[in-house]
Amino acid sequence: MPHSRSWTLNDIPWAHFQPVHVTLDVLRVIKAAAVVERNGADYGRYLCNVFADDAAFCELARAWAHEEERHGLALGRWAELADPQFKFDAVFENFRTLYRIPVDATASVRGSRTGELCARCVVETGTSSFYSALRDGTDEPVLRAICAKIAADEFKHYKLFLAAMQRYAVTEPLSLHTRLKVALGRIQEADDDELASAYFAGNTLPGPYDRKASAAAYSERTFGFYRKRHATRAGHMIAQAIGLRADGMFSRLIQIMMWVVIGFAGRKFRSVT
Repeated sequence: MPHSRSWTLNDIPWAHFQPVHVTLDVLRVIKAAAVVERNGADYGRYLCNVFADDAAFCELARAWAHEEERHGLALGRWAELADPQFKFDAVFENFRTLYRIPVDATASVRGSRTGELCARCVVETGTSSFYSALRDGTDEPVLRAICAKIAADEFKHYKLFLAAMQRYAVTEPLSLHTRLKVALGRIQEADDDELASAYFAGNTLPGPYDRKASAAAYSERTFGFYRKRHATRAGHMIAQAIGLRADGMFSRLIQIMMWVVIGFAGRKFRSVT
């Protein structure tokens, strides 16, 4: 996958922005998401360190990081339209004082490169389903267009990492149990400092920084956009990354569990329609 220019910021219909359809909860979520997406460059460097001897994959990782940054720039520009007081560059720098990934690591924090790619599949599952849910849950046309493009990119990224994982699994195999452990561990990190810091910095909340409160505020609002179809699809993608049969009993169980967890977590902010 070369550097993709399938879309640019100029392809977004900015002139169609309709502030009447902006809600406070959507704005809060987008401010945080913009910060996380823009941080893709650090993840690209980390992946190129971990896969330093795989030039082909490093090229893909750099292209992926470039697209992630573009997502952040699009979301940040939308947030600035929705809230003229929001200064994306300043907010992003503040976020980076709160959170940095280990960009100098030379080995995967997941224990193996196959495990690293499994974790990346889980992340792309989350982003693909989130932007699909937000696309379907907002009436603001510019945000809907942005989310449609990002959701498509994130699903493409999922397939990229899945293919790489399957290739690495030949020489660095992981048991089903280990893959499941990696996937569950990455899911649990949805409450980690990255998202919490992004929500805190993105919304310039009054200090001191409270990781638990910020993580809960972000996840509750985010999961409020999900409908059963989004959670079910996410469960299917995770099952595939773990190595389960798509039509198997355990795959269906994961899909059901995903909706139970997401449905409960987002109940406070889910509309009745």
